[in-house]
Amino acid sequence: MTAVRFSVDDGFDFAVRCLLNGVPYRMADPEETIAVAASASIVDVEARTLVASVPMPGRTRWALYTEREDVFFINIADPPGIVMIDASNPVKIAKTFEIPVAGPHGLDLDVESQTLFCACDAKRLVCLDAGSGRVSHELALSGTPDVIFFNAQRHRLYVAIGDPGVINIVDTQRMGLIETIKTEAGAHTIGFDAQRNKIYAFLPGTHRAAVYRDQGQSHATHQGVGGRCPFIANNRPETST
Repeated sequence: MTAVRFSVDDGFDFAVRCLLNGVPYRMADPEETIAVAASASIVDVEARTLVASVPMPGRTRWALYTEREDVFFINIADPPGIVMIDASNPVKIAKTFEIPVAGPHGLDLDVESQTLFCACDAKRLVCLDAGSGRVSHELALSGTPDVIFFNAQRHRLYVAIGDPGVINIVDTQRMGLIETIKTEAGAHTIGFDAQRNKIYAFLPGTHRAAVYRDQGQSHATHQGVGGRCPFIANNRPETST
């Protein structure tokens, strides 16, 4: 059993059967979070109780919560798919979407278009409708992805790839790869600040964090020079610590 601590007020603990992968949070009444492992454990944060535990069909990866639809989406690595759980009645899997390539890993959502972005171990990005599960696009990536973040303001998706150590930038309106910026070998974890349009890449080899700024410039009006990225601070971090 693995004890997991949630820092809410003075905090509370509950146990799950194996290591966790994702913990998306629902700010509603009741406030709930879902701990994703071999099963999806739904916790009432205010009451500090386990509401339900829903068995998963395989190994889980990233998960997210969308307020507009009031549902949780969870990536399943094998068999490749995405499961949906109704947050208002979280006792079973409501829908399952098949993913046509191996190893769903990173997951995010364009709330406006209701498009799910699923980055897979097969070095592919799969885009699908969040309601029907219909696949609309597939895109090749530079390597096996991990963390992804969608920038709703810029209509771009950032995909962290540890090998060779890059971030792929996808234009989600044209559904094409527009730039690749170099980070560092093994840098598979990123963070995203939507207010400042900044991407934070954690560099394990040099024990630093690099900060990149999305300048929001159009590829048509600002071409890269010498391999530099016109979108992300000329392909160099603003700061690194």
